[in-house]
Amino acid sequence: MTLFNDPRTRRRRLGVAAAAAGLLSALLTAGPAVATPDPGDSPDASKEVSKSARAEVRDAIESGEIPGQDEIVHSDNIEHVANIPKDALPGTNSDLAFQGRYAFAGNYDGFRIFDIRNPKKPKTVAQVLCPGSQNDISVSGDLLFLSTDSSRSDSSCNSTTQPATEKSSWEGMKVFDISDKRNPKYVAAVETACGSHTHTLVPERKNVYVYVSSYSPNAAYPDCRPPHDGISVIKVPRKAPERAAVVDFPVLFPGEGPDGGGNPGGPTNPGVSKTTGCHDITVLPSKDLAAGACMGDGILFSIKDPERPKVIDRVQDNVNFAFWHSATFNQKANKVVFTDELGGGSAATCNAEIGPNRGADGIYDIVGRGDHRELVFRSYFKIPRHQADTENCVAHNGSLIPVKGRDIMVQAWYQGGVSVWEFTDSERPKEIAYFERGPLTTDGITTGGSWSAYYYNGYIYSNDMAKGFDVLKLSDRRTDPAKRVHLRELNTQTQPDYFD
Repeated sequence: MTLFNDPRTRRRRLGVAAAAAGLLSALLTAGPAVATPDPGDSPDASKEVSKSARAEVRDAIESGEIPGQDEIVHSDNIEHVANIPKDALPGTNSDLAFQGRYAFAGNYDGFRIFDIRNPKKPKTVAQVLCPGSQNDISVSGDLLFLSTDSSRSDSSCNSTTQPATEKSSWEGMKVFDISDKRNPKYVAAVETACGSHTHTLVPERKNVYVYVSSYSPNAAYPDCRPPHDGISVIKVPRKAPERAAVVDFPVLFPGEGPDGGGNPGGPTNPGVSKTTGCHDITVLPSKDLAAGACMGDGILFSIKDPERPKVIDRVQDNVNFAFWHSATFNQKANKVVFTDELGGGSAATCNAEIGPNRGADGIYDIVGRGDHRELVFRSYFKIPRHQADTENCVAHNGSLIPVKGRDIMVQAWYQGGVSVWEFTDSERPKEIAYFERGPLTTDGITTGGSWSAYYYNGYIYSNDMAKGFDVLKLSDRRTDPAKRVHLRELNTQTQPDYFD
């Protein structure tokens, strides 16, 4: 096990080269305003950095300020117990879902099912080839759901990429029967406006409702032209999933004019994404509550009627948030953590040049009652270890670690790795554990790192875009009580009531 100094004293000097700063400045003013898609849309894309920036990275590795290329480092309360490299699906790894002894891992080329009965020795059960970025994934009972957010020639798993302007283009939701984990069967496809970047399940006994989040940085896409201010609601009968269909398209940002009522972005709010849809929604069914991360806006809404969600409150941060990406409730539902995916996940934003408040988490308290609840900003959290200018790094997907009386979550930060942090005191968040690899390359920015990091039944599971499926074991007195909590199923965007 290789360890480095306490991250509070390991202050990296990276990110000060003039050319690198120029690249980041361009991303801050141009990239977020056009809502750069998640980097997996171009999994092999890389960005050159200046000669001086490359030299700084190599010097920092030699001096021990940052890990060596691909070197694993972690705090002494985390153990790296397993890694399963990518196999038949060469695309970018994306999101994760869990059910019983199985983990389901999305990939831009399809999905993979792992048997995690022994977390230290995960075994591949099935790999399904079904291309269509970004293949955001979730499960409920015998059904698996997969998002397609790239223009395809048709809805089949044999489709090919084609321009979105083609009349035959297809984007939307795919549904699989996973009653036989070794042989998943494709049973339904539902086309949705602007495709499906992510989706969120609202499960009921007879039906599963699917909230489809979609947006577009390109107004030329026919189904994505503003105003695209709502979400598609799909109803899937459990016993007849082939009858899945869109039942409503509730508008979350009503307003006048061609752009609707969301954040206008630049030039009114420079560096902030124009709201043309939602990126991600997290629901808390036990509280009939949901939080939406919607590009330039964060929203809180009621889902008492799952077919007709109702917005309760809406907030913006036009100083430090560029792209509202995802949301996580605490167990008491009196806080929400929103993430800012500054630079679209393909930029080096975890350095001294960017600072601690951008590309970070925003912690909001929920105050008031019922439909009069409001979101009140308290503080930002960002990992305390500066990353290299060749490492894409920004706040990304995470989940709660269920500990009564404490608010603790684990979170992915792309090449910034995996961070465990506490926000019990909303104004004083702090990191308590971490795991990361050194840069994928010292020559330029190649997108990689942890896309999703979630806690499930005693272990942390991370889907690394390039390196594969990682399993981590956390041993800390603050999080050890969580080991007593066992779930039958986990989709992090459908937060469970851990202590019900």
